[in-house]
Amino acid sequence: MSTNATGALPLDGLRVLELGHIVAGPSAGLLFADLGADVIKVERPGEGDQSRGMPAGTAANFHFLNRNKRSIALDLKGSSAGRELFLRLVATADVVIDNFAHGAVEALGLGYDVLAGVNPRVIYLALKGFLPGPYEARPLLDELAQMSAGLAFMTGPRGQPLRAGASVVDVGAAAYGVIAVLAALQQRARTGRGQKITSGLYETTVFLVGQWLASYAATGEASVPMPEILQGTRMGWGIYQLFEAADGEQVFIGVTSNGHWERFCTAFGLDDLLADDRLSDNGKRVAARSWLPARVAEEMRRYPSGEICERLERARVPWAPLRRPDQLVDDPHLNAAGQFVDTPLPGGGRGKLPKLPVRSTAFEMGLRRPAPELGEHTREILEELGLEPVEIDALEARKVIATS
Repeated sequence: MSTNATGALPLDGLRVLELGHIVAGPSAGLLFADLGADVIKVERPGEGDQSRGMPAGTAANFHFLNRNKRSIALDLKGSSAGRELFLRLVATADVVIDNFAHGAVEALGLGYDVLAGVNPRVIYLALKGFLPGPYEARPLLDELAQMSAGLAFMTGPRGQPLRAGASVVDVGAAAYGVIAVLAALQQRARTGRGQKITSGLYETTVFLVGQWLASYAATGEASVPMPEILQGTRMGWGIYQLFEAADGEQVFIGVTSNGHWERFCTAFGLDDLLADDRLSDNGKRVAARSWLPARVAEEMRRYPSGEICERLERARVPWAPLRRPDQLVDDPHLNAAGQFVDTPLPGGGRGKLPKLPVRSTAFEMGLRRPAPELGEHTREILEELGLEPVEIDALEARKVIATS
């Protein structure tokens, strides 16, 4: 892929300490790391991030969310010396990510107030289940947030709530938190002071279902699960749904303007529908949903999926094939756009894993370093703090730290 992006990454020179595991904290760390920050993943000796030890498919996720980071294995729970080393690191940091349970870091004497005393410029991002309030001490996970804040209700059929097919709450809370941190860094440039930011999984989910809260505010009607609201009707379009092709594959067609409708009918020779005054605008097409989608479905079953897609592409009508995630690795657009990172995986294999979904004309993101082994950079980081090799050896002997 050709590019003019030759500059330094925008967060080069920023240091981030990541106290996180599984998805939410590592996702926030990944955003910083891919954009050039020096992200130091602070892990417990012997175990590290919990996802390191998960079954193969899940463990591979560690290599997706932790690329471009360094790892230091540091005992914060059982060693005052480990906590002192962490505070020395905090003195060099711009951002600290805390993705542990409510009150866990504070119980170690390493909460925001303590860290701000060491480094008043530090920005502290707490990724928690809830924002401060009556629920804040309650443990929460992505799926629980989806259940309790309406997302699972909206996704599955009535009586069969269904979590989204990805960890959208963990990743969303991380992304919103990072946006707030970047804003806080701008503010720090003016004030010289850091601050604490909290991003909540529960509140992230509430934000994601905000469109349905807006609908309720406008109508006073109780929310209805999306499978119960016919495709298209729920978004206000006459033709906006999946259709089955002759080969059994499914194609989503979205007719969202009169121009789309005219070109769609022309592409498939549907002169009778194009001439039908009952279908001359979107409002009429919505009113005709008792029969129109069935007529279009009958027509689509005459063609193989490839031909449907080709006709829709030529007609400039919105369309999309129904795909599994594993099919994306062969997607011609993603490959031509260089949107995959060839990434080392556990056991010596390699995988095509996605880059951040943004592109710049000034810089290009990629794999600067694979996901670290537990404690891989412990010695290197401590040497940067000024510790001598003999001191590091002594700390390792006392199990305050671990190196790989």
